Amino acid sequence: MERVGFVGLGTMGAAMAANLQRAGASLTVWNRTPGRAAALVGLGAREAASPSEAAARSDIIVICVSDTPDVEAVLFGPGGISDGAARGTLVIDCSTISPAATREFGRRLADKGVAMVDAPVSGGSEGARLGTLTIFAGGADADVHRARPVLEAMGKTITHLGELGSGQSAKAVNQVIISGAYLGVAEGLVLGMKAGLDPHRLVEALSGGAAQSWVLANRAGRMIDDVYPLGFKLSLHRKDLGIALELAMELDLSLPAAELTAAIEDGLLAEHGDEDMSVVAHAVRGQNPPTGAPTRKPGPV
Repeated sequence: MERVGFVGLGTMGAAMAANLQRAGASLTVWNRTPGRAAALVGLGAREAASPSEAAARSDIIVICVSDTPDVEAVLFGPGGISDGAARGTLVIDCSTISPAATREFGRRLADKGVAMVDAPVSGGSEGARLGTLTIFAGGADADVHRARPVLEAMGKTITHLGELGSGQSAKAVNQVIISGAYLGVAEGLVLGMKAGLDPHRLVEALSGGAAQSWVLANRAGRMIDDVYPLGFKLSLHRKDLGIALELAMELDLSLPAAELTAAIEDGLLAEHGDEDMSVVAHAVRGQNPPTGAPTRKPGPV
């Protein structure tokens, strides 16, 4: 494997970088908040003082940060990757950001002789830790081929979906679909509990039929207990959903279920933004009514 740099050691990034180190990468890491690299250094990675230094020590550099402005900052800001990357360096962006911004960043890097692949991920903190992430890749064929050994160290399902930006568009689709899945499971479970059903037996029954899903299998317990330890932050999903809704607007498309979920999440952000996105069930329970979500009285049966 080529020399690899990793920028962004949050909940997802730290676990992904650790899997690269375990796979034998010669790894250099950087994180904006000091101290996050200690465990990786203990595994054998080197810590850089800046994204520029990480890039200078790397042939391939992976980014995993929160949002579009964060990616732009680590790429092109003071001490950014573009300052240290040699011609022929490959940037792999595993963040979830705007497809249009991704294409613009790719053009700016290409002017410096640096290639880019967008490779946003899905699978939550569990997938990052276990190396089983789903990865949506966009970029030139040769660049994605070069990126594949790095991606395979972090994920299980890697799909090349087209030119640069295609990975981000696919991730937007993913976030729209899971928004409906989370809300559907939350509404169903709360309905069952209000109707007097044993929720654990209900989940067992549902798991054998058409309602079975990853959300039901992995997040139903949190919804039942009304406790939401972090897997994937609600605030990050709301950010991702905003990207998807912006893309839909560009395409003159209405996404009513995603828009409803966004309204519900908006009502939860202030108090529950750092909890797992399954906290949408808390709103369905009526303990924290969503701001802006449509309500109506039930009609006659």
